[in-house]
Amino acid sequence: MLRVSKPVYRLISGQYSTVRQLHAGSRRRGYSKNGNEDDDEKGRKTEKNQQTHLYLYKSKGQHLLSNPRILDSIVRKSAIKPTDTVLEIGPGTGNLTMKLLEVANKVVAIEIDGRMVEILQKRALHTGSEDRLNVIRKDALKMEFPQFDLVVANIPYNISSPLVAKFVYGLRPFRSATFLLQKEFARRLLAKPGDSEFNRLAVNVKLVADVEHVMDVSKRDFFPCPKVDSSVVIIRPKAQLPDVNLEEWLAFTRTCFGKKNKTLGATFKQKKKVMELLRLSEMAVSNAELTVGLDTNHEEDDEEGEDTDDEEECCSSSGSEMGVSIFREKIIRVLKSGGFEDKRPSKLSNEELLRLLALFNQAGIFFHNRSNSRSRDNDKAFNASYIS
Repeated sequence: MLRVSKPVYRLISGQYSTVRQLHAGSRRRGYSKNGNEDDDEKGRKTEKNQQTHLYLYKSKGQHLLSNPRILDSIVRKSAIKPTDTVLEIGPGTGNLTMKLLEVANKVVAIEIDGRMVEILQKRALHTGSEDRLNVIRKDALKMEFPQFDLVVANIPYNISSPLVAKFVYGLRPFRSATFLLQKEFARRLLAKPGDSEFNRLAVNVKLVADVEHVMDVSKRDFFPCPKVDSSVVIIRPKAQLPDVNLEEWLAFTRTCFGKKNKTLGATFKQKKKVMELLRLSEMAVSNAELTVGLDTNHEEDDEEGEDTDDEEECCSSSGSEMGVSIFREKIIRVLKSGGFEDKRPSKLSNEELLRLLALFNQAGIFFHNRSNSRSRDNDKAFNASYIS
């Protein structure tokens, strides 16, 4: 069951202290004190219907930023140009949207809640900015974004990870993204090697973008008040990306950061992991390079047993066992050659991880089945589970 907050009062900056006041003008035009009884009755019914309060659903991450000082700071730090088109995700009742319209050429707001869409449109009409506001009622995670210059958004907490992934690994170029995020999530994005929060999300985002901390925001600046504080960060895509296959990189970091505090030597010595990499590597290079000591039916047997958890079934013959052992030794040689055997992923920089991946690939060891590569033309392919 969805939990709902208290009615929204004094959340819409400007002259409206309640949502009902958005409709006040049209209500007054609905009937006159001097009108007949039918008109009075019609007016009373209209007023009664429009007195329904707007409820915010905490389970949907509907927490509205209501502090004008923070709103102004977010807009100022975003460095918006008068010619810019700004994309906003989850605008809610439009407190940030109205500030953006003051400085941007155009604002495209993506909102899934029809009630919020109606409020946004009426506020824009009242301020005379309706021609520069395009409100799209869709799910931001399931749509293709229109062209824009930068993103400024108070992101609903429950979609932070997939939305960040959609932007940084999507094909739509942008100058910067200013996000108001849950503080804990922001700390994960900003974490550096050696930090307790350092994780796969930070590694994968920082491969393609730089992340800057702007400021912290108290939970008391929101309505309804969430349980935790927030932080504002700015993500700027890098002008030059490293020469690496992105899907190979993402699969590699998934393996390394499965146990981020475990040594790489211990991780890659596990029989199940060795067998998995052996199968993937066989798919990526010719059989002649990777079937030393393996019987000719090994690849077929692996394909038939790929979905089973019984490791012994996958290497039941003496030849298969020998092949797994040889492949494990090959992995360890690569780790030792780069001085990585006793290193832990939580301590490694992106440059070090890129060097290790290059060493693996040069040795014919791969982490992703390229025959099943997902196209980046579909932004949804790079979802939260794929980078975090």
